[in-house]
Amino acid sequence: MSVTVNGVVVAAAEDPAAAAAAARELLRQRAVAEGLAPPDAAGAQADAAIERLLEREVTVPRAGEDECRRYYDAHPGEFTAGELVFARHILFQVGPGSPVPAIRAKAESTLAELMRDGSRFGDRAREYSNCPSGRHDGNLGQLGRGDTVPEFEQALFNGGYTGIYPQLVKTRHGFHVLAVDRREPGRRIPFEAAREAIALRLRERVMQRALRQYVSVLAGQAEVSGVDLEAAATPLVR
Repeated sequence: MSVTVNGVVVAAAEDPAAAAAAARELLRQRAVAEGLAPPDAAGAQADAAIERLLEREVTVPRAGEDECRRYYDAHPGEFTAGELVFARHILFQVGPGSPVPAIRAKAESTLAELMRDGSRFGDRAREYSNCPSGRHDGNLGQLGRGDTVPEFEQALFNGGYTGIYPQLVKTRHGFHVLAVDRREPGRRIPFEAAREAIALRLRERVMQRALRQYVSVLAGQAEVSGVDLEAAATPLVR
């Protein structure tokens, strides 16, 4: 089954990136309707038009000092310099056309097995992992913040656990079974040094929520098939 947006085919329904492709096409069509791009806009031209559209129609305020301070106080682990983890993983890779449900099921069964007996981690990494680290029992060595994709980093550093992470970690590469063997603590970054990064992070968070709502509004006004974009009927902007 194909994913279509107002009759335009954008992806196969089983493609893990289908929702993102549908959302992008919705935004592209909106940009065209608003005169920000020609009807055949594609690639970089379409991306630039979408950026202009979002700048105009999705407004996000900057976080204030008090809000940034509250976030800093509530998330001490995120503002630590020099923190290191020693980790292993098993990657069940997902790509275009991959049978995602079957891959997820295999990853989940492997996680369940290793939660019962973690001593088999190396064996399963050599057997199943689509990462070169699989040849070395899944060993990723020493990792710091910024060394991995954000989704993986969040699972690595948000929490002081060691051992098998109790759920699959989903990233752009696929599904990961993760184990943290050891942690080395770092030092706390002063608020003054972290303020700009916090403001940006909070703005991005609000932006993502606003963008999801905006896409839902567009989906509610469009003919979308093959994917659920949580269509809404009430306009976000007027």
